[in-house]
Amino acid sequence: MADQQARDEVVGFTSDLIRFDTTNRGGGDARERPAAEYAAGKLAEAGLEPVLLERTPGRTNVVARIEGTDPSADALLVHGHLDVVPAEAADWSVHPFSGEVRDGVVWGRGAVDMKDMDAMVLAVVRSWAREGVRPRRDVVIAFTADEEASAEDGSGFLADEHPGLFEGCTEGISESGAFTFHDGTGREIYPIAAGERGTAWLKLTARGRAGHGSKVNRENAVTRLAAAITRIGEHEWPTRLTPTVSAALTELAALYGIEADLDDVDALLGKLGPAASLVEATVRNSANPTMLDAGYKVNVIPGEAVAYVDGRYLAGTEDEFTATLDKLTGPDVDWEFQHRSVALQAPLDTPTYAGLRAAVREFAPEGHTVPYCMSGGTDAKQFSRVGVVTYGFTPLRMPVGLDYQALFHGVDERVPVEALHFGVDVLDRFLRTA
Repeated sequence: MADQQARDEVVGFTSDLIRFDTTNRGGGDARERPAAEYAAGKLAEAGLEPVLLERTPGRTNVVARIEGTDPSADALLVHGHLDVVPAEAADWSVHPFSGEVRDGVVWGRGAVDMKDMDAMVLAVVRSWAREGVRPRRDVVIAFTADEEASAEDGSGFLADEHPGLFEGCTEGISESGAFTFHDGTGREIYPIAAGERGTAWLKLTARGRAGHGSKVNRENAVTRLAAAITRIGEHEWPTRLTPTVSAALTELAALYGIEADLDDVDALLGKLGPAASLVEATVRNSANPTMLDAGYKVNVIPGEAVAYVDGRYLAGTEDEFTATLDKLTGPDVDWEFQHRSVALQAPLDTPTYAGLRAAVREFAPEGHTVPYCMSGGTDAKQFSRVGVVTYGFTPLRMPVGLDYQALFHGVDERVPVEALHFGVDVLDRFLRTA
């Protein structure tokens, strides 16, 4: 268990990091450097030698290594991002960059995504320095920029330009797993991620014949685009189970005492109650239209219309995904990847995954750990380029009524102080024995 100073520091660090406005609006509009310098300073105070790295001025990453006691052991990467998504202050109960601590809760953008984890790492590392603790294997710490956009200035830059910093790293942990999921029956479930769907952000372009809005036009680009978008939005994607999702369904079914009929997944999901939300987004691929751009005047038929689609695909299904998009868009609409990153699958039968589950059970013995696959993506995609297999592990013990998943990118993002204390204890326990 972490010492009292670590428990106090994790709260202060979370609050401090939130106060740095590291909003990532995309297109390079972000500045993580102040938060990176803060984190680097805390690591340096613990006796480490962090390096600050930028591809673009102000888009700063921090990397440090803690030497383990077993030089023959593979290294472990612990990574968290410093940027956050935008927040509209007028919509919030408190200012999103106040870092206010009120009634035992830390408020602000990044409280769960994911400055809380960054703070946990800092608190644990500093407690080790006070106690003279060294982990068994090397632990590499990376605080990254740009995770909330393309990662080109963050983990992608580190993986491509500085792979030597991650020498020996074969496994890693990051967001988002080991949080409390309350199923409404009194059970506490702690899903630990072992995979994530691939990202396929798409740009669709329909071309036609420009003309007067009052004339018949069978080559209307807007009409062609609308038809394609409708087909995509209404498409029923078939079930495709990865090993992680199959294991999640099997363990959840056992928890509820029902048959794990993986041949009829939708029926099985219907029997799992609220717990179905942990897996229902990852039993198939998806493609959701999100943006439209066409025309410049109401009485002019434009010659081009553009749409954007957020696509996600499971490991092993990328070819099927692209073939399906070819069919759904049809002959009159072209499509291309605006941003693309791999789907990930991490093994469940490893000592590391067993250690993650054991660390949670030590501090939440009444809880039930289960594997799950993330529906979205993280920096794990980029770090996979240097051979790192990442598990989603940001331990938080959340109270009933506070939905961890709904807080991501949501209004009034916040994290309880007790959840941070739990996270420090669990993270310390795992990293000491990993």
